[in-house]
Amino acid sequence: MVTAIAPDRGLNRPGSPGLRTAFFGVWFVDLVATILFFSVPYATEINPVTVFLHDVFGVVGVVLAALIYAGLVIVIGLLLPTPFDVGFVMSVVVMYVLFASNNVVLLVAREPLLAPFVP
Repeated sequence: MVTAIAPDRGLNRPGSPGLRTAFFGVWFVDLVATILFFSVPYATEINPVTVFLHDVFGVVGVVLAALIYAGLVIVIGLLLPTPFDVGFVMSVVVMYVLFASNNVVLLVAREPLLAPFVP
């Protein structure tokens, strides 16, 4: 059976342009911080996929991993119906803010963001 897609129905972009811009902004900050993790001796990347791709392709592998993650978020956001797509992208933005903040603090202060709170 072949299912036809209505011609007037385009891709359903999740959220507002501001939400999508926030996603790509924090994604880019996290990408830069992750690349820097491989160039400083006091920080290590713990994501096994990113580490594997870095071992195989070098810095290009880190960018490839980041593009794969962003692509997955975009595809999932396009497939989910409203309002789940907005909630999903909002959740990803919040997680990226936490991850990117931790990564930047780790690179600058040489301690993770939550280190003062962990005994």
